Amino acid sequence: MLRYWPALLVGRVARTLIRLVRKGGGSALPGVIVSKLAPGILWRVLNGFEQGLVIVTGSAGKSTTTKMLVAIARDHGLTVFTNPSTANILQGFYATIVEKASFAGRIAGDIAILEMDEAHAEQLSRKVAPRQVTVLNVLEDQLDRFVDPALVRQDLALVASRATDSVILNADDQNTIMIGAELAGKFVSWFGIDLGIMNTFGGLETAPTYVDPLDRPRVDSEVSSYANLTEIEISSEEKRWQVNLPSRGLHFALDAVAAFESARRLLGSRFEASIATKTLNEVPPVFARGEMVQVGGEDVEFILVQNPASMQLNLNNLPGNPEQILFGIGGDVHDPSWLWTVDYSNLKHVDVCTGYNAHEAALTLLYKGVPVSQTTDDLEHAIKSFFALPKPSTGHKVVIFSADVMRRMRRALGFWSPEEVER
Repeated sequence: MLRYWPALLVGRVARTLIRLVRKGGGSALPGVIVSKLAPGILWRVLNGFEQGLVIVTGSAGKSTTTKMLVAIARDHGLTVFTNPSTANILQGFYATIVEKASFAGRIAGDIAILEMDEAHAEQLSRKVAPRQVTVLNVLEDQLDRFVDPALVRQDLALVASRATDSVILNADDQNTIMIGAELAGKFVSWFGIDLGIMNTFGGLETAPTYVDPLDRPRVDSEVSSYANLTEIEISSEEKRWQVNLPSRGLHFALDAVAAFESARRLLGSRFEASIATKTLNEVPPVFARGEMVQVGGEDVEFILVQNPASMQLNLNNLPGNPEQILFGIGGDVHDPSWLWTVDYSNLKHVDVCTGYNAHEAALTLLYKGVPVSQTTDDLEHAIKSFFALPKPSTGHKVVIFSADVMRRMRRALGFWSPEEVER
C-alpha cells in the first residue's frame, strides 16, 4: 500500500531543504506537514510491530530510561524502533516517521519502544494500545503546562489502563502508587529505591497528593546501594548486580532500575540480568543529561533542567563548587515564576546568565544570594563570553540550561546529532 508516499515525499523534501539552510534542523516542520497530509500514518506505523508498542512516560527521566531500555532490548537481540532525538510528542513521532518509514508507511523492527509526553501518551494510546507501559513519576511541573499534578496523574492512569500486557510503576511515588491501585486485573510490577537511601539523600521531589499515604508495594527491582553519586547496586529476585550510572544523582539511579525492571517484564524468560547490567554499565547519557563534550579542547558538562524538580535534583548533585558556570533559561519557560521555588544553596556563583529569561533568572539568583557576573539575553554573545574564560584550574566548565537554550547552544557549538554522545 503506497497511499502515504506523497505525504512522505513532501516531508522528506522539506527536511532536505531545511537542512540545506540550517545544518541539524528540519526535525519539526516535516513532522507537522506529514501529520496534516497523512495523519493515519502514525497509527499504521505503530500498529505494525510484531511485538507491539512499549511506552515510557512520566514527568522526568523518560529519555534516560528509554535509552537504557532500548539498549538492553537490542543487546537481547531485538530490532527496536525508538525516538532517539527525545521528540516525545505526536509531532515528533511524525518527524521520526518522515526519516525512517518506507513509502508504504512501514518501519522495519520487532518492537517500538518510545518515550512519550504525559498528555500525548494519553492521546496516542486511545488509538494504539500499548503492550507495556512504564510510569516513572509525577513531579511539580511548569504551571503553563500542567496546572495541577493531579491532572498529570489522571492522564498517566488512562495510559496505564490501556496496556495489554504489563504496567511498571514507581513504588516510591504516592502518585504512581495511586495509579497502581486503580489497575484492577492488570499485571503490575514495581521498581524503587531502598528507603534508607531515600532518607539519606533527600528523596526524588515527587508531587504531593494531599491524601492519606498508601502503603509502599512490594518491590520487584530495587536500588539497594548508592555511593559516589554514580555507583549503585540493583537487587531483584534475591540477586544483586553492580551498575555504574552514566550521569550523577539518585534520579538517574531510579531511571536505571526502572529500565532494568521494564526489560525484565518485557523480555520474560529471554531476560538475562548479566546482559542488562552490562548494558547499563556501558550506555552513554542522553544528550544534555550530564553529557560531557569537548569545546575548544576543554571538557564541558551539559545539564538540562525542565521544571522545579529537575532543577533541584541536578543542583543537589553538583559536585563540589564548579569554577565556571553558565545558567541559561530560554523561551520554553513561559512562566519563569517556578524558578523562585528552587533552593540554590548548592550553587555558589554564576559566570554568565543567559537565554530569553536571562534577567528574570538573574534576579532570582541574586535574590537567593547567588552572585552573577554577567547577564545577557544575547545567547551568541553569552556563548562567546563563557567559552572565552580561561580553563578552570580544577574540574571543568558547567552549563545548566533549559531545553530552548540547550537546543540553540548545541547547534551553535556544532553538536548536531543526539546519537553522538559518548560515556
